[in-house]
Amino acid sequence: MNNTYQIYLISDSTGETIDRIFLALKTQFKNFKYKNHQYSFTRKKKNIPCFGALGDLILNFSKLLHQRATHIPSGQHILNEEYYKRIEAIQFTMNHDDGNLINDIAKSDIILLGVSRTSKTPTSIYLANKGFKTSNVPLINENSVPEFLKKNPKSICVVGLTTELNRLIDIRKNRMTSIKEQQETDYTSIEKTTNEIENAIKTFRKYQWPVVDVTRKSVEETAASVIRIYEIKKNG
Repeated sequence: MNNTYQIYLISDSTGETIDRIFLALKTQFKNFKYKNHQYSFTRKKKNIPCFGALGDLILNFSKLLHQRATHIPSGQHILNEEYYKRIEAIQFTMNHDDGNLINDIAKSDIILLGVSRTSKTPTSIYLANKGFKTSNVPLINENSVPEFLKKNPKSICVVGLTTELNRLIDIRKNRMTSIKEQQETDYTSIEKTTNEIENAIKTFRKYQWPVVDVTRKSVEETAASVIRIYEIKKNG
């Protein structure tokens, strides 16, 4: 059959578990064409046909697809096109970390902007492992925004990352301690950090970029929020 199935992965949390389950499940069926829609942090119940993640998924999908499962163990680990796409995304993301290769930023799937220590790099790497080519750019003021984004603010999925002032100062102090920095610096000063956060928020509002507050979010939760924004923009 040449049907393209619309697969909705719906979770009340980050969706990481259901994503890994589907990754293993789909390899059990040949000629399985699908379009994936992932919804994280979903609280409302929808009256639609669904399969529970802890149910007999292989049997249910066999009935849905009208074919037998291959029952090949660890099929999700084969070196297929999806694997190489993920590797390409990881290489791209590492090369475009912390404002590097700005001239090449238009090739990104997602661009993260934020002041120092707002989880830009770990979130980018996590997204890359999901297959998203991700660039991240540190913000000091609006002049830090690449010219390409100023001229084309809506051409790519751009997401601003922010956090609470006290939390950010604590993280920066821990960073300075970990690298044994002894010199005086305004990197952790209340005034400078406040200005950075406020300037970043003003920039996000000016260009109408969505914002994710990472204050009490894990990297997985932040990435799930970014992916949801990406899907809305892609399908909107």
